[in-house]
Amino acid sequence: MGQVCGLYQVDQSTVAVKEKFGKFSTVLSPGCHCVPWCCGVNVAGILSLRIQQLDVQCETKRKDNVFVTVVASVQYRAHIETAEDAFYKLTNPREQIKSYVFHAKYSSPCYK
Repeated sequence: MGQVCGLYQVDQSTVAVKEKFGKFSTVLSPGCHCVPWCCGVNVAGILSLRIQQLDVQCETKRKDNVFVTVVASVQYRAHIETAEDAFYKLTNPREQIKSYVFHAKYSSPCYK
């Protein structure tokens, strides 16, 4: 029924990105929406709004030459207001968050 009739259902805690002829059109909130594929309108993808957790394991060397393994747990989620940026501008959000955590580790006061 979904694509044949031009109807699309967006589940709770998710949003869908709607495009018209390959250009961003709007963000669809949870519920049932009309997506007439015959007019060049399609759903490009789905973005979860749930809180997700990423565990980043960092190995570091203290000033007294002792190696320590630290696990940093980062919780993140996409906001509905910035769903377009989260869908189009971030290629691999998990790897970008890992990179940010590693960079923040070396800019902490104990390394200066």
